[in-house]
Amino acid sequence: MTPEARGHLAMITFSVLVAGSFSLGSIVANQIAPMAITAGRFLIAAFIIGVAALATTGLPRSAAQAPWRYAVLGGLFSSYFVLMFYGLKTAEPVSTSAVFTLTPVMSALAGWVLLRQITTARMALALAVGATGALWVIFRADWQAFRAFEIGRGETIFFWGCLAHAIYTPMVRKLNRGEPAVVFTFGTLVAGCIILLGFGWSDIQSTDWANLEPIVWITLLYLAVFATAASFVLVQFAALRLPSAKVMAYTYLIPSWVILWEIALGRPIPPAIVFVGVVLTAVALVLLLKSEENASATSGPLAK
Repeated sequence: MTPEARGHLAMITFSVLVAGSFSLGSIVANQIAPMAITAGRFLIAAFIIGVAALATTGLPRSAAQAPWRYAVLGGLFSSYFVLMFYGLKTAEPVSTSAVFTLTPVMSALAGWVLLRQITTARMALALAVGATGALWVIFRADWQAFRAFEIGRGETIFFWGCLAHAIYTPMVRKLNRGEPAVVFTFGTLVAGCIILLGFGWSDIQSTDWANLEPIVWITLLYLAVFATAASFVLVQFAALRLPSAKVMAYTYLIPSWVILWEIALGRPIPPAIVFVGVVLTAVALVLLLKSEENASATSGPLAK
């Protein structure tokens, strides 16, 4: 399997795990402060990734050079998670999901500014098709629901979180100095945890951790292990092998995976017409994969 193919596989896994966080997170969004749950997930994830790093690659002293890099990445990703929860306090999930589909386009722009990564015509077409498919799924093929979409305070807050997420992806490649993904992830999580402890200490201290409902702890552990630790490694692994726009294009799959998560949790199956959007997101990924294959064929094994 080529490095590019491994990057794509990592992002498919990422999209499945993140979709689960949406379904579970919506259940506990108003039961715990955003800063508190984000700090908790970062702390647990940092411990898990730290153990994994020690058991595999180790934590070389060279990785501690220029620690400001981890502060930048940890600040960006923790901002996304915190702003997502703040946004969900006042915005409908449909609206925030629609805002989230802007992330790949913003990531393509950030990739050009930071790394001069070029978005080809085929890639732009794939992004457009993927966005259409994601919106089709989000609004369940209901044109009236799409027309009723409004930009409110919650959506605006979440937009800035999505912007932080979009910038994070190219910044991984820009700031990485050859550190393995697991080591780089550990540094990012530790930095993010320190930032969250500093800014969210009052929320953390006021949370009644001993009396949280079991579903909150289940969600926190899922977010920490799968939607934070695993997704951090997967995104950083993919970002070192794929252009930023292609990495973030996999966010278009998330609404489709959410449907499967919702069905698994006992929610009603959506109308068949909704699955047209699922097909469109699959077409978008095929376009991206075909673009990758063409690039490899024309540019040789060193093509990116």
